[in-house]
Amino acid sequence: MRNLFFILLIAIIIPTTSIAQTATGIGLKAGLNYNANGDYFESIGDNAKNPDRNVGYHFGIFGKIGNQVYFKPELVYTSTKSEYDNNDFKMQKLDAPLLIGLKVLGPISVFGGPSFQYILETEFDGIAINDVENDFTVGLNFGIGLNLNKLGIDLRYERGFSDNEATFLGNNGIGTSRLDTRPDQLILSLSLIL
Repeated sequence: MRNLFFILLIAIIIPTTSIAQTATGIGLKAGLNYNANGDYFESIGDNAKNPDRNVGYHFGIFGKIGNQVYFKPELVYTSTKSEYDNNDFKMQKLDAPLLIGLKVLGPISVFGGPSFQYILETEFDGIAINDVENDFTVGLNFGIGLNLNKLGIDLRYERGFSDNEATFLGNNGIGTSRLDTRPDQLILSLSLIL
């Protein structure tokens, strides 16, 4: 009886692992971000205020080349929001992660790589911020994925490499304040190869 159980278990596992991550091609992805964008520094006292984390969203396209080891470039529109006391900081950006992945166990893989980010728009409490130090920045993505043929789900962490400050007039138009627009987020994505 025990041998029959192991034979059935092997008969189920082998087909599952053989279809895992076999799909290559171009696909669509979308998901949610749990994020906070950097620190907010008031000019008076230089006190850093940590943002409250909020849920944002993303959607885009990707390509996947390879099986055991794969290359996965992506182009993703991302919208984030962070709360600082009574103010909200919103940011929209284009992300272009260039990920290298490795299949580690059946349909499970790990991946990582640089993420190039271009800031499209920023807004702090209803005021558009045009004075972002760098519209183009580089960050890091790494995470774990589960891929079953053409369908995939992954969880990753993203962090910007360097400070990227935005300067704007402080509350009531008095003084200036600074905001670090560097992302810090957990990203949950669902993907489908077409």
